[in-house]
Amino acid sequence: MTGGGQPDLLRLVPAAQGGDALALEALLAVLEPYVARLVSPIALGDAADATQESLVLVLRNLRGLQEPAALFSWARTIAVRQAVHMARSTSQTAVREPVDIPDHGDEQFAADVHDVLDRMTPEHRAVLVLRDIEGLDERTASRLLDVPRGTVKSRLARARAGFRKAWQQ
Repeated sequence: MTGGGQPDLLRLVPAAQGGDALALEALLAVLEPYVARLVSPIALGDAADATQESLVLVLRNLRGLQEPAALFSWARTIAVRQAVHMARSTSQTAVREPVDIPDHGDEQFAADVHDVLDRMTPEHRAVLVLRDIEGLDERTASRLLDVPRGTVKSRLARARAGFRKAWQQ
């Protein structure tokens, strides 16, 4: 978020919905890094495209957002679904550019994490991001992924086990 915080967003959203180009630009400047951070570990090499497509969907549907305070959760739903969709629809075996995963100064660690994520299904990457990185509860992850809570639980268990197994290899 910007230095102005939530009150600025509460003014920006209605202005952007009303067609104010400067408000729309400011809103995109706030949303783009947030969306990119969400889609990157899910869409991997397609993260830039998933970010762009997510932001396009946000813009197309912005007038339908009734509560400006819900902007980030609403955008998160769009971004996660778009990232999963793109990851499913593209070849996950193609050679890709490295994903922008925080590496805390260790390039090999970042490459290793990328390699493990790359071997996971988009659904497993998505549930890991939502539960273990974003810290969302099962109910919220279930709603975002549009699957039953039991599916979130089983995917998360399989994703964690798969990550651990791949990490140890």
